Amino acid sequence: MQRRVPFALLSAAALVITATATVTAHGAPAASGALTSRDLTTNGVGSPYYRIPALTTSVKGTLLAAYDARPSRGDLPGNLGVVLRRSTDGGATWKAQQVVRKDAAPKGHGDPSLLVDRTTGRIFVFYASSVNQGFARSGTGNDENDPDILQADYSYSDDDGVTWTHRRITKQIKDPSWAGMFASSGEGIQLRHGPHAGRLVQQYAIRINGANYAASAYSDDHGATWRMGRPVGPGGDENKTVELSDGTIMLNNRSKPYRTIAYSSDGGVNYTPFRQDTELTDPANNASIMRYAPGAPASHPQSSWLLFSNTEDATTRRNLTVKMSCDNGETWPIRKVVDPGGAAYSTLTKLPDGRVGLLYERGDYAHITYASFDLDWLGGTCADITIAPPTALKAKARAEIEVRVVNRMDERRAPGALDLTVPEGWTARQVAVPALDPGEAATVRVPVTVAPDASGSVRLTATYQTGGKRASGSATVAITS
Repeated sequence: MQRRVPFALLSAAALVITATATVTAHGAPAASGALTSRDLTTNGVGSPYYRIPALTTSVKGTLLAAYDARPSRGDLPGNLGVVLRRSTDGGATWKAQQVVRKDAAPKGHGDPSLLVDRTTGRIFVFYASSVNQGFARSGTGNDENDPDILQADYSYSDDDGVTWTHRRITKQIKDPSWAGMFASSGEGIQLRHGPHAGRLVQQYAIRINGANYAASAYSDDHGATWRMGRPVGPGGDENKTVELSDGTIMLNNRSKPYRTIAYSSDGGVNYTPFRQDTELTDPANNASIMRYAPGAPASHPQSSWLLFSNTEDATTRRNLTVKMSCDNGETWPIRKVVDPGGAAYSTLTKLPDGRVGLLYERGDYAHITYASFDLDWLGGTCADITIAPPTALKAKARAEIEVRVVNRMDERRAPGALDLTVPEGWTARQVAVPALDPGEAATVRVPVTVAPDASGSVRLTATYQTGGKRASGSATVAITS
């Protein structure tokens, strides 16, 4: 099913001003509207280097943060190991670092991605395993004993991440004609709705005839067997998926200067061709996308809420930002900066108390940092703001601009106000907006006086404010003499 980000000149959803939040002391209870942050690793402490964060929450509510322990900054091949820390109190404190998989040189394991089966409680961590070759130079074929093939491995835990068992699934999921292949780090998903409910989905990047593709590995028997969907590309890279409210899977792919996306209507087996999402600027970096309430029915407002994190910069890995979509990723109007400095890979997960956990590479890859926040910290409100101005306005004229406000939150909004931002020389009066129940709409009329010298076309912006939060929408209107 092909989807498009709409080019809607006359409507937009919520908008917030970008800001950097104050960080509370780690270990302290998280206050509403606060961002908490602490480093889980520092290069040189326990390992010369750490990279590639993965994060998930188990069915018991335990947070698991996995990442590479590296002898150098280099990727596979090399004597890398997958290590992990666990938190049983929502990220306030963390247990000592433990090893998931580490072997003697020249063997290596890296680029972890966590995935929880919420039916069985089993926790998976996928990663690539090497001896002689990494992604770029891996041989074709799927011989699981060939040291020149980058292998597809995972470990699983049935005791909430305390102990781990290892498996190799290269032969199950790799076409022999493909070359390099590795699990895309971060977090996989389990489908909650539709004919494929219960399916486990883990993303891969694949090298085919010198070009990169993205594909979904999936299991319908709780991980006993795995199959690989049809690759989408070229132009694929590290990628994530999210299940939308109608059961469609959206694939979000690393690309420069904008993320690229594709859609699957058959549970990740086939995808539409890539297209750019020009609201998601990216310097070609791994990012994260998640559905805030994956278990919510399609009729619930929260079912359409998505969160996305990446380094929002077209050229440089910096300015780590979290965005929120109220409409299944069609638009991304709510945003806030987590870290304006150097940052790299990031991954999100929903916490048991409704907050969101964020694990990311900070500084010049010097730290892997855990942060958490709630939607109050993120700010904004999900509301559709549609301006319906006259086809044309006359200079020096008085008119009324009609604005429609729809509450897209899952809670009642208190009475608010609507302001219209107009060009210099114009006047516009603030008007009241009544209290709105979830899904309820109100249409208000804003009195406007057009400047005597107005001409051409002008852009009008309506801002709705309620309970300390706001949403905006804009429209362009022509001026006649």
